[in-house]
Amino acid sequence: MAENIAVVLHGPYDLKVEKYPIPIINDDEVLIKVSCVGICGSDIRIYSTGTCGMESITEPIIMGHEGAGVIVKVGANVTNLRPGDRVAIEPTQPCKSCEFCRSGRYNICEKPQYCSTHRSPGNLCTYYKHVADFCHRIPDNVSMEEGAAVQPLAIAIHACNRAGIKLGTNVVILGAGPIGVLCSMTAKAMGADKVLITDVVESRLTAAHKLGVDYTLLVKKEYSDQQVVEKIVEILGTTPSVTIDACGFASAQRVAMMVTRTGGTVLIVGIGEETAELPLSKAMLREVNIIGAYRLLNSYSAALSAVSNRKIDLKSFITHHFPIHKAKDAFELAKTGEAMKVIIHLDQ
Repeated sequence: MAENIAVVLHGPYDLKVEKYPIPIINDDEVLIKVSCVGICGSDIRIYSTGTCGMESITEPIIMGHEGAGVIVKVGANVTNLRPGDRVAIEPTQPCKSCEFCRSGRYNICEKPQYCSTHRSPGNLCTYYKHVADFCHRIPDNVSMEEGAAVQPLAIAIHACNRAGIKLGTNVVILGAGPIGVLCSMTAKAMGADKVLITDVVESRLTAAHKLGVDYTLLVKKEYSDQQVVEKIVEILGTTPSVTIDACGFASAQRVAMMVTRTGGTVLIVGIGEETAELPLSKAMLREVNIIGAYRLLNSYSAALSAVSNRKIDLKSFITHHFPIHKAKDAFELAKTGEAMKVIIHLDQ
């Protein structure tokens, strides 16, 4: 078996490609030879600042949680997978015993071993071990790159499910990064009528339009929150029944609460600062539902099916490719916001 090469973050911007021991699996795990891994917005945040949400770097950590590869070894208790299977890695290993796991909400597990956190290494490495229950076979007509990009799609599906999107829903998405664009693609696949997406970067809006969004709005620095609201309503022709914050900025969250129609839903999937000043009372008086979507829940199978059946075009969503020895270049490009989805290949 070849050596294990890993992309390790030691601190903000301190990213190195290093040799690591090949992990030893237990009876419920599989060993995967990773083929490719996508770069996520949360990866960029922790790469740039050392923190993201509730996570902070306290010691070196292997990066990556959007992985796909080929199984090379299975544990004694594993019966649903075998060596040679191509799998998409759902990047969590929940405890299965806390009240949330027992109720089926494993995405908010009290003690999750989520890839590339202080509890578990990431999968941006040649060989990676994972619990077999959260490895999903990739359909024959789905590429390995698409298998890696299924992870953010599964997040978007969970977000749209939480938002209650259905036939005829008018949707506004704030932030045309990867998750925002995938939310727009998912919303359209779920029957949304009109979808408008906003961003401060023109190139992202151009990409979103090519991927099927109906309307775009370039938000300029000089716009007030009220001006953004007015422009959204003017373009959309109505107030949205669902608004999704996919960027995590307080300004976007304020706009979401202001623009959403009375009785509608604001869904927050973007990870922002710990605190924000928001027009909460006005939203409450109009019975606007404000909910969050954290990571993903029971949406991997749906994501793989949507890609396999060509309901979601992930090939066009993937824009840039890098070999593992140029991982830092890949992170720097992703940080600029000019790329939609960057994939790092470990077999090049």
